[in-house]
Amino acid sequence: MLSLTEPAPARKALPHVDFALDGCDADEEMYLDFYRQVAVNEDMLVPFAEHHTPDGAHSYYVLFDQTATYGHPDRPHYVAVHLKRDRETKTFTFEQAPLPLPAMAQSWLIHRGCPRTAIALNPELGPPPADEATRSLERRLACDGDHYAMGYSHTCDDPDDTVTVVALRALDERAPSPFRVVVEEVDTDAWTHTLREGGFDTAGEALQWCHDRLTGEASPLPPVRTATAASRLTGVAKPPAPCRPGRFR
Repeated sequence: MLSLTEPAPARKALPHVDFALDGCDADEEMYLDFYRQVAVNEDMLVPFAEHHTPDGAHSYYVLFDQTATYGHPDRPHYVAVHLKRDRETKTFTFEQAPLPLPAMAQSWLIHRGCPRTAIALNPELGPPPADEATRSLERRLACDGDHYAMGYSHTCDDPDDTVTVVALRALDERAPSPFRVVVEEVDTDAWTHTLREGGFDTAGEALQWCHDRLTGEASPLPPVRTATAASRLTGVAKPPAPCRPGRFR
């Protein structure tokens, strides 16, 4: 989780989300769904990234939900929202998805038509990446998120151990590491965050590692096997997967 508990001397006022729905209506079911799933916590949603098409027909948001820390322990702390407005009928529809990492929210929005370069995170919010490995993995998650389905996540916002673990399953059953674990850790002293991944052969192994990490007993993440390494074992080479807009399920 990219905590907003920033050191006091650097703390700034947080931006507020504006869904720009003045003059827009919706049928009763759509309106109630939007209120229950998104707008009920509007004053507690912080826009980490947003993009609006020039014609105002589409808006895309990566939102940090400040209420998540008071909810269920494994509740994702981010919400991706895609708003669609019909200017002729003055109505709107929406999609939303709670997700545990900002890069996953970006991936979800990119898959729904948001330009990849238009949904960059606000660098003034949350601790910045600690190293190039983190930046590289975040770019890759945003790019090829549609290669994986999310099976489990848990966010712990303990100031002494702020960590998010996410277990993913490769949609390609031939993937050399069919299960992945992505771990985000926040260093509250240095005010940076790191993101790392490991590869597993079974869902049970991936979930066990997540449990061990949350209880402070995890061993180092096992490396993700590459297609080249897997081909040495099987004798069959696998072409690289293309980079496509993201989708997490």
